[in-house]
Amino acid sequence: REAVCRYCYLSCRQISRPWGASRAAWRSRSTNPAADVSSDQAAGGVSFPPLQTYSEEESMMREAVKKYAQERIAPFVSKMDENSTMDEEVIKSLFEQGLMGIEIDPEYNGTGSTFFASILVIEELAKVDPSVAVLCDIQNTLINTLFAELGTTAQKEQYLSRLTTDMVGSFCLSEAESGSDAFSLKTRADKHKDYYIINGSKLWISNAEHAGVFLVMANVDPSSGYKGITCFIVDRDTEGLEICKKENKLGLRASSTCPLNFDNVKVPEKNILGQIGQGYKYAIGMLNGGRIGIAAQMVGLAQGCFDNTIPYTRQRVQFGKRLFDFQGMQHQIAHVATQIEAGRLLTYNAARLKEAGRPFIKEACMAKYFTAEVATLTTSKCIEWMGGVGFTKDYPIEKYYRDCKIGTIYEGTTNVQLSTMAKLIDKEYDS
Repeated sequence: REAVCRYCYLSCRQISRPWGASRAAWRSRSTNPAADVSSDQAAGGVSFPPLQTYSEEESMMREAVKKYAQERIAPFVSKMDENSTMDEEVIKSLFEQGLMGIEIDPEYNGTGSTFFASILVIEELAKVDPSVAVLCDIQNTLINTLFAELGTTAQKEQYLSRLTTDMVGSFCLSEAESGSDAFSLKTRADKHKDYYIINGSKLWISNAEHAGVFLVMANVDPSSGYKGITCFIVDRDTEGLEICKKENKLGLRASSTCPLNFDNVKVPEKNILGQIGQGYKYAIGMLNGGRIGIAAQMVGLAQGCFDNTIPYTRQRVQFGKRLFDFQGMQHQIAHVATQIEAGRLLTYNAARLKEAGRPFIKEACMAKYFTAEVATLTTSKCIEWMGGVGFTKDYPIEKYYRDCKIGTIYEGTTNVQLSTMAKLIDKEYDS
């Protein structure tokens, strides 16, 4: 109890943080241990909990984030979308709630929780605003994880404590000529004594507007192809780094996406993250896990859109009946609800597999691919069910519709997911 209380607090401007470093809750994945006791167990058989069974800590975090999102994020959503700007108060509150360092050890001011907890948080945030979910997703599944797994003691002390409290991070891989073929990147880093000079440019860099540190993939030996790709830590105020005008996007407008230019950017050798030439491995590893985060975004987005639409169909009366009472509507609603649930189960399964240290790449691709399709279906149908008002900005439905499209594009397009799945399925049938 003392360990949990250490990371819990309430104030007039903050929601409770009932999760923390305590690991006691993980002894059982059930919020009600008795609920998992079945007749099979009583008879000495084996029983497994459903995928949607949460530990006490997971349940507390899920409910607290749901409340936080409604109270602290929802009031800003429309204005942030209209102005294409993430409100500083929203970013500040994410740090205050411990949502920018979910898996990081309390030694570095992190919450000390798990990857699955991150997925639950991303899902809940996406129900209210997918743009905020993106910010949180990148911080937790990419930036923090790379520093935690690859950083030296000095790098962790310098960056992790700030990444959990007040500094946004950004991951720089894509370039104008290297989209799906990410490892054909042209940005290079030339060695000079005990430092490197980086030249090149990056495109589609999320969080760039607010980031205080960038993890930049650059090639130290272009002659060796992707095997020269190395990850560099570049501070925002480094001379020669230019953060260009952010993109004017269809959706996720509050989430900044900017090009970056590197003009003789001097980076000390000590700012290499991990090993020289291993950047491509790190990127692949992070993107595999990151796809589960995207799947959680899409599930949350679809559920949020659905939740904002169904009440309308239950209130709107036409021809003397609620819209919900027409059989044609009921069948569509039931179909969409089934798709959302299937997407959630795919996402949770991939997350649990990753957390258990088991192979998960195929399942992550399946979750990312399927949930992006479900989000597209859900938002389109919800606009139709709402009729004319669904097509206006007076309701949040059209925003969900715009926000979902990126799910089929970033962190691997739909075709990339399908190709990866096919290769893995092919291997499964090797004799």
